[in-house]
Amino acid sequence: MHEHESQLSSAATTLSELTQRLAAIANEYRDSDREDITIDLDEIERSLRSAGRRLNRLLRRMA
Repeated sequence: MHEHESQLSSAATTLSELTQRLAAIANEYRDSDREDITIDLDEIERSLRSAGRRLNRLLRRMA
């Protein structure tokens, strides 16, 4: 695997883990009096998932 591919693969893994952590935090605020936090975290999570999908597509093309 090319050096950049391994760096990008590592970034994809980190991005996935970060997305999961943010989703877990959002779930803790869901149905609370701080639903605004959930809304923001859900939006961030969607953006990160989209970025992760795009990064994974790039990695498949590089392979």
